[in-house]
Amino acid sequence: MTGPLSGIRVVDFSRVLAGPLCARTLADLGAEVIKIEPPRPDVSRFAVPFEGGMSGYYAQQNVGKRNVSIDLNVPGARELVLRLCDTADVVVENFRAGTLESFGLGYDDLASRNPKLIYASITGYGQGGPWRARMAYAPTVQAESGFTANTLRHMGDALSVPRTDSLSHADVYTGLQATIAILAALSDRARTGKGQYIDVAMAATIVAVNERAHVDLAELDLGAEPAILGATDGPFLHGPKGETFILAQSIVGSMTFPSYLGAMRRADLADDPRFKTAADRAANYDALLEIIQTWVLTFADMASLDAQLDEAKIAMGEVRTLGALGRTDWSDYWGAVQEVSNRNGGVFRLPGRPWKFSESKLPAPTEPAFQGEHNRDVFSKLGLSSQEIDRYHSSGAFVAPKTASPETS
Repeated sequence: MTGPLSGIRVVDFSRVLAGPLCARTLADLGAEVIKIEPPRPDVSRFAVPFEGGMSGYYAQQNVGKRNVSIDLNVPGARELVLRLCDTADVVVENFRAGTLESFGLGYDDLASRNPKLIYASITGYGQGGPWRARMAYAPTVQAESGFTANTLRHMGDALSVPRTDSLSHADVYTGLQATIAILAALSDRARTGKGQYIDVAMAATIVAVNERAHVDLAELDLGAEPAILGATDGPFLHGPKGETFILAQSIVGSMTFPSYLGAMRRADLADDPRFKTAADRAANYDALLEIIQTWVLTFADMASLDAQLDEAKIAMGEVRTLGALGRTDWSDYWGAVQEVSNRNGGVFRLPGRPWKFSESKLPAPTEPAFQGEHNRDVFSKLGLSSQEIDRYHSSGAFVAPKTASPETS
């Protein structure tokens, strides 16, 4: 095993996104992650499209993990899971509050046997409080915690029908925040020798990652000020050969407008009455945008435009699909896309790792596991004989390995 978390064992009870992404990140860092899947599989195994009989969505969140499938309702199954958790450093789960406790697999149950255990629970609104029992999915949590209101306010009249964001920010950010908390707890355990319980709430995460929360929390009536002061609310423009790109700095803001004058060599525009103040520039936005767009089209190519913008400290980015990014020289250099077997002769193209370490060698990506694929291997290493494992399969405690996603089997 390689990676900075080499030697750390994680038992992953989670499904769909926030928990699986957290556990996959730990696996990418070198931890041994064992996913426990019930007889009715992780619903993400049903997500289209399929490649080689496996869901790409499932593969992306669970690549690098081993998989055991156990029916906790069968007598003896809970004891098997307890034995596995006795060997764990970390447990990750994202069921509704109280679910694993009902099976005798809550933090107190496991920590009484394994006091060094770090146990992370991910829910929408936390383990206690008035919203403890509420269902939580990314769109609903984003609606409750200001994210959707910000999106709608920012888009304004551009949306004929109100829409939430297409990506599950609340799940993804919460999975990463849970990973941060687990790493902090591992560091603390190295110092104290004690494990601990971590309660992670999706709604609290969305509040915490909002870099402009101070504005909304003040509940001030700022009128048009957010649009005027939004220094990162840059325009969309078209390049010399039809490219679409975005600039990071606002053309309205008083701190950023002078950068555009410098880039365009148009100091005279500072004296134009249409553009004197931020309010003037906001009122005459279309006219100012047309001047900048006309200037952009004087360049022969994007490289020369980028060089002049860079000189003025204005960042630009071409609007690409992720597939297009994966074909760039930068993607090849970084390893931003990695190919992983789809278990049927083909490959998934999945996100690579976002970090490089000077000393630690990260583990090579491994293929996503079928449901129950490692039942025998994992539990034989816990001391079960082949005959015992056969009996557990016969009783239904172990779910027989399934070598295709449910939708295709």
